[in-house]
Amino acid sequence: MSAVLEVSNLRKTFGGITAVDDVSFEVREGEILGIIGPNGSGKSTLFNCVLGQLTPNQGEVRVDGRVTTGMRPCDLNRLGVSRTFQLLQVFPQLSVRDNLILAGQEHQGSMFSRLIGHPDAGLGPAAEQMIAFFRLSHLSDEQAGALSYGQQKLLDAAMAFMAGPRLVLLDEPAGGVNLTMLGNLRDRLQAYHAQRNATFVVIEHQMEFVMALCTRVLVLAQGRIIAEGTPQDIRRNPVVIEAYLGH
Repeated sequence: MSAVLEVSNLRKTFGGITAVDDVSFEVREGEILGIIGPNGSGKSTLFNCVLGQLTPNQGEVRVDGRVTTGMRPCDLNRLGVSRTFQLLQVFPQLSVRDNLILAGQEHQGSMFSRLIGHPDAGLGPAAEQMIAFFRLSHLSDEQAGALSYGQQKLLDAAMAFMAGPRLVLLDEPAGGVNLTMLGNLRDRLQAYHAQRNATFVVIEHQMEFVMALCTRVLVLAQGRIIAEGTPQDIRRNPVVIEAYLGH
């Protein structure tokens, strides 16, 4: 399998603090990679360096072989890279459907073409398909702000997939979600992966969610990768148990 994402010798410092310290890994096509680690281990800084929110002090990021280090998030979107954030990015006053249409518009066309084109930018059918896939049809006309937190998390994930991205980076998708809705979210992500052979990278604290969803797991501590392997390998790795799991 070819590498969709390649990260080589990435380093990011803030003053005298090294948040990401010479990190290298790749994400293969169709893989679901989990990145775990304790608070302060560098997970979010690593994500933000990959996604153009931060510029690394050292190292290189490639998407499908193309150097993207320091590229703006909007340009990464056009290359098929999408993401979710720890904090929800839904628009509470808009309906579920309109949130999805707006998310799709970020990936296509110029402002002029949007002004003279269809009111929904031709994305209405795609939005309905995504609403049905994420089992939100009964809520399609509801304002996003009226949904439960777990339902908003489902909507947030659906928005990340609106443009059929090549690579999706999910930042703590399970955070604050109850167990029932967590099962729904994992089921939808697994189904999307199975149908589209989609490539995901997932940062998450919810260990069972990561172990059930991901095919391979990296463990960060103090900005470095300390372990890598299958979920089963990571569960019984003594270095991981000491540094992160704590039991």
